[in-house]
Amino acid sequence: MLIELVEFLSLKIRRRGIKIDRRIPDGYLFNFVLSKAFMVINGFLKFRRLSVILVGKRVTVKARSLIFGGKGLMVDDGCFIDALAVKGITLGQGVSLKKNVIIECTGSLTKLGEGLSIGNNVGIGSGSFLGCAGGITIGDDTIIGNYVSFHSENHNFSDPAMPIRLQGVNNAGIHIGSNCWIGAKVTVLDGVFLEDDCVVAAGAVLKAGRYAANSIYAGVPAKRIKERS
Repeated sequence: MLIELVEFLSLKIRRRGIKIDRRIPDGYLFNFVLSKAFMVINGFLKFRRLSVILVGKRVTVKARSLIFGGKGLMVDDGCFIDALAVKGITLGQGVSLKKNVIIECTGSLTKLGEGLSIGNNVGIGSGSFLGCAGGITIGDDTIIGNYVSFHSENHNFSDPAMPIRLQGVNNAGIHIGSNCWIGAKVTVLDGVFLEDDCVVAAGAVLKAGRYAANSIYAGVPAKRIKERS
C-alpha cells in the first residue's frame, strides 16, 4: 500500500512516474513519506507559493522573488541559493538539487551576474557548485553528478603591474544541452557550449569551446573519445 502511495505522489507532485523496488521495507517508506511531508511544509515557508516545492533542512534562499517556475522542485538539506542576478533563476518542472548544492548568481555587488536557467527534469548531485555570474543554461533531462563545478566567469590578468583582483572580469557564459550526463567532479569553465546528448567522464575539465552532440568526452582538458553508439 505504501509503495503505491509513494508512486502516486511522485506522479502527482513531480509529474513523472517511478517504479519502486518492492523489496524496500514499509518502515523505510513510512519515514520517507514523513520526511517529504516535512519538505513540502518547509517549501511553502521558504518560497511562499501554492505549488508544491520540497525543501529540506538548513536551506538558505536569497532573492526569492527572482526565482521563477520550479513546479515540483526538490531542494535537499544544506543547499544555498542566491538568485540575485539580471535574469534571476528560471527553473523547469521536476528539478532536483541534492544535498549541499550551492548556486551563486552574482560574484560581486559591483556587477550583477546574468543568472541561471534550468530545463525540465534536471538533477544536480550533492556538493555541486554553480557560479552563474556569466550566465548558465542547462537543457531538459540532464544529469549532473556529485561535486560538479561550473565557473561562468574569469578574472582578467593581462597587466602584470596591477593586482589581478583589480583587473576586473570577463565572461562568455556556459551552455549545457539536453539529455547530457556530466560525471562526478567535472569542472566546467566559462565559454563552454556542450551540445545535446553528451556524456562527460568523471573528473574531466571542460574548457572554453564547442563540444559536438552525441559524444563522450574525458580527460584534462576534456577531449572527444568517441561517438555514443
